[in-house]
Amino acid sequence: MASARARSQRSLNVWPGYVDALATLLLAVVFLLTVFVVGQFFLSQELTGRDAVLNRLNRQIADLTDLLALERSSRRAQEEAAAGLRNTLTAAEAERDRLRALADASEAAQGKSADVDAQLAAERGATQRAQNQVELLNEQIRALRRQLAALEDALAASESRDRESQARIAELGSRLNVALAQRVQELARYRSDFFGRLRQIIGNRTDVRIVGDRFVLQSEVLFTAGSAALKPEAGPELDRIAGAILDIAREIPADIPWVLRVDGHTDARPIQSAQFPSNWELSAARAIAVVQYLRSKGLPPQRLLAGAFGEFQPLDSGTSDEAYARNRRIEMKLTER
Repeated sequence: MASARARSQRSLNVWPGYVDALATLLLAVVFLLTVFVVGQFFLSQELTGRDAVLNRLNRQIADLTDLLALERSSRRAQEEAAAGLRNTLTAAEAERDRLRALADASEAAQGKSADVDAQLAAERGATQRAQNQVELLNEQIRALRRQLAALEDALAASESRDRESQARIAELGSRLNVALAQRVQELARYRSDFFGRLRQIIGNRTDVRIVGDRFVLQSEVLFTAGSAALKPEAGPELDRIAGAILDIAREIPADIPWVLRVDGHTDARPIQSAQFPSNWELSAARAIAVVQYLRSKGLPPQRLLAGAFGEFQPLDSGTSDEAYARNRRIEMKLTER
């Protein structure tokens, strides 16, 4: 009896150690949850600041585009004015040369004969008038050249501003592309978290698996042969998937354009019935049935997309029952809209 009583006391003395271990574990879990909440808060603040920068860059690009269009319009008008001045200058120079030739001919005629003094006097008057016109034309040509030089300077300045605007637009476009690439990387990170949670859910099952960036369920898990009505036992499977998607959806920022794409696939054997004239209709009806079920579990409809591929995207090109079974499937993919 004494020995039994001693063993009983030793057994009871183990419990304080268990209690201490459980308390320590609980404190560690609380600490990890606190770190996760603080991390999510700082992440949301960072994403908010990044959105503001992205909007500011878009506004700057729009302003620079308007300024560039205005500069190009002004440059075209200046080029047209310069062309008109060049044409006027050419005509004035031709008239000046004609009058100068007339004056030279008049002066040469003065030495021909004394009998034509009266005619020479008239010619001299005409020559003087021609020379006066030549001087006037020369002054006009000089003024036109000054205007042409001013227009060329303005055109050069406009082209310089144009090049600067294009360089600025290219820089802003590059920064915008970097910001968009960061958004894509953010969606890829959430997609990775989503598939990580799905791997925990499905474990080692062979009829539910992850292939690349897609989550694949064999049709037999959800539907009976030739039917698009969900089986009763499909509910728990889809509930676990919907729960994982909802957890991820709460973490993804609202301005990231993501959707969950649900694609229906069938095998290559044709189906003909009053309800489903082809495999395309069957695969579409099955994808829509899954989308409607996920919607009933709280997923926002604007984040759901149903697609149908019929028998045209097989995983296995064989004709055995195993190959047909692999090709009958529902695929889910977290992607961009």
